[in-house]
Amino acid sequence: MTYAGDLTPRQAWEKLENDPAVVLVDCRTQAEWSFVGVPDLEVLGKRTIFVEWTTFPSGQPNAAFVDQLREAGITDDNEVVFICRSGHRSIGAAQAATADGVRAAYNVLDGFEGALDENDHRGRTGWRAENLPWRQS
Repeated sequence: MTYAGDLTPRQAWEKLENDPAVVLVDCRTQAEWSFVGVPDLEVLGKRTIFVEWTTFPSGQPNAAFVDQLREAGITDDNEVVFICRSGHRSIGAAQAATADGVRAAYNVLDGFEGALDENDHRGRTGWRAENLPWRQS
């Protein structure tokens, strides 16, 4: 594995809750943040960092991803939890952060909305399905 590991949404929440130094990065697109909602860490006295892994609407990789993480305050000493829609883009984000020297970068399994079900719908798994704090942006 080329990153620190995978966490369930509940494990990610517990890590964020129990360690003030752990940071959450939502690496979905601006459109997803705007129309689907975002994790809300306010009750923990934290803020989610938003950096697109792929850009909207083109879907092209964000060539400035690591630079934007650094600009947002991510350092090599941080433990960073990456979340996307279903837990796939966040693997790439965790790998990129690790390759750039971040000590511990994690992927949230099932992401914010989870994978598609048999009816091609999302929402049975993931951050929201776990009833973890979120809000419409």
